[in-house]
Amino acid sequence: MPTPEKLATDATVAIMLADGFEEVEALAVADVLYRAGVRSDLISVTDARHVISSHGIRVVADLMLEDVDLSTYTVLFLPGGMPGTLNLKATPAIQTEVLRRSDESQPIAAICAAPSILSELGILDGRHATANPAFVKAIAEGGAIVHENPVVADEFITTSRGAGTALELGIELVRQLLGDEAAEEVSRGVVLAR
Repeated sequence: MPTPEKLATDATVAIMLADGFEEVEALAVADVLYRAGVRSDLISVTDARHVISSHGIRVVADLMLEDVDLSTYTVLFLPGGMPGTLNLKATPAIQTEVLRRSDESQPIAAICAAPSILSELGILDGRHATANPAFVKAIAEGGAIVHENPVVADEFITTSRGAGTALELGIELVRQLLGDEAAEEVSRGVVLAR
């Protein structure tokens, strides 16, 4: 994703892409962050910068996983999709970074099926969260207090339900990084019905 011409913050977001990711979830969040002036990098966990979405759309990532230090990003964002979620979960660097962030209370966002990664790593236990309806049972079994809200923020963990809630997740991340006024401005700009 191109860096916005006018950055509103030094905060950055790592958007992790694995083959089979849900393109709306990744790119809608990236779009909202761009509009707010937040740098977000599309980072491939595959062996190529071209990553194939769950619907066969080829997206060119900005960076390769081996070329970045995920700990330098303000937020780690895991889009869902199948088999994208399984491919993210199978990436050791993702598991390591999620656990590190949990230990240090650093921001993690996940949408659709991806909250199941957080659940399987034990970091949703006792936390409020949401996920795609097909994955609600999985996060509940991991100890999450499940909600049906489009977006649920519990301290440093933010989860969302799916492609239809991706804009709302993006707006919530803007709110967390830049405040209510910036979130409302971007929300109006994308004509997000409320």
